[in-house]
Amino acid sequence: MPENRSPAATAAAAAATDLHDQLQYQVAVFARRVEQARIGALGEQRNSMDRAAFLLLNRLDRTGAVGVKALAQAMGIDSSTVTRQVAPLVDCGLVERVPNPDDGRAVLLELSERGRDRLEEVRASRRELMRVLTDGWPEEDQEAFCTLLTRFNLAIEAHRP
Repeated sequence: MPENRSPAATAAAAAATDLHDQLQYQVAVFARRVEQARIGALGEQRNSMDRAAFLLLNRLDRTGAVGVKALAQAMGIDSSTVTRQVAPLVDCGLVERVPNPDDGRAVLLELSERGRDRLEEVRASRRELMRVLTDGWPEEDQEAFCTLLTRFNLAIEAHRP
């Protein structure tokens, strides 16, 4: 049986649908453009670090030495993915495997000094890109955008099965 809605309720539902259509489209465009730019920076550091490496190095910088399972859990991915993504970072000296002080048989992953330096280079370049992209935006708009984007990312994380 069709729902009896007032014209105002019908118009509000149509506007919400339009808004969500616009939102999903803008998110798709955003994802494509981020991937194209790799939010990767300006100058020499442009496109110099992929998203997976950047996120892993940031996480290690925040947490310190951590095991593969704990790192995978914190990032919301499986251990085999972390192992696969960390291997080239270890090979190029950005991440080190260090002995676990609580279990001599296990190792922890830790950001190396070289990794810390490289991460800061990329962060600085990406900060500059954010400055360029938001040049002319009032500070309160930049803060609101950051707040809303953080909230959106948290909603996606919470929605994850």
